Amino acid sequence: MTTQTVFTLVNPQNGNLAFKLFSFDDDSNFDHIQRNNYYSLLWIKNGKGKVKADFSEYDFQSNSLFAFSPYQPFMLSSDHTLGGIALQFHPDFFCIHKHQAEVACNGVLFNNIYHHPFIAIDNNSASTLKILVDQMKVEMQNPALAQYELLVSYLKIFLITTSRLKTEQEPNSFQKVSGIKEPFILQNLKDAIEKDFKTKHSASDYAKLLNISASALAKITKTHFNKTLTDLISERIIIEAKRELYLTNKAIKQIAFELGYPDEYYFSRFFKVNADISPQMYRDTVGFGRGVSSQ
Repeated sequence: MTTQTVFTLVNPQNGNLAFKLFSFDDDSNFDHIQRNNYYSLLWIKNGKGKVKADFSEYDFQSNSLFAFSPYQPFMLSSDHTLGGIALQFHPDFFCIHKHQAEVACNGVLFNNIYHHPFIAIDNNSASTLKILVDQMKVEMQNPALAQYELLVSYLKIFLITTSRLKTEQEPNSFQKVSGIKEPFILQNLKDAIEKDFKTKHSASDYAKLLNISASALAKITKTHFNKTLTDLISERIIIEAKRELYLTNKAIKQIAFELGYPDEYYFSRFFKVNADISPQMYRDTVGFGRGVSSQ
């Protein structure tokens, strides 16, 4: 008798993946660039390797949990055998933005380009997460009344547990920064870029917003993120541009304008410098345009 390792729910209205839970014993599912239209939580129980996400690469060890947003590019590579659990859900199944007040994972687990996209799972948390995963498996094998509500409840607890763990571990990332006020400046900077990246593109704009000298902010940013402030702003713009190119059929000129670039050609040069590919080529190879042209 074989043990079921893949559990899938499909949205009957459009055929899209709604919720999926599966075990894996190698990296074949994730050894190439992923750009999924759903959230992905990957719990690596065994093995170590490297993860590429957005513009960065990180080393990871056993008992790491990754959290990736829709259309966020990522891939794993390892010389060792990777084993673990993958939990994937579509925003139509559970929208973290709509339920932010309940689970508070947006900007912590997901949609945080400023810190590594994974957390270390300790023994206590591992026990809790295993119980939740087992409950989800049981529920998905026995569809009955209120199955959706129960799965969402387990998912919420899973997200709350891991978000709390990430929050507990987050202070460690500030140890490289000296001075009590600097973590607050970095949080304010993060919030400001997220709010204004479509209209404010220069480092000096954010220095003025935070009432700090451009040189001081540049030093703090470089010390903490090992990137320039211009890099951070550019990365956030490119991530948004890629998602628009991937997800929508908007004209490149319109995307450029919405991101604060009235000159489409300037935007295209900016995109190519930062993404190593033109906007049109990106769309043709991975985005909406490929689906249109194949019809």
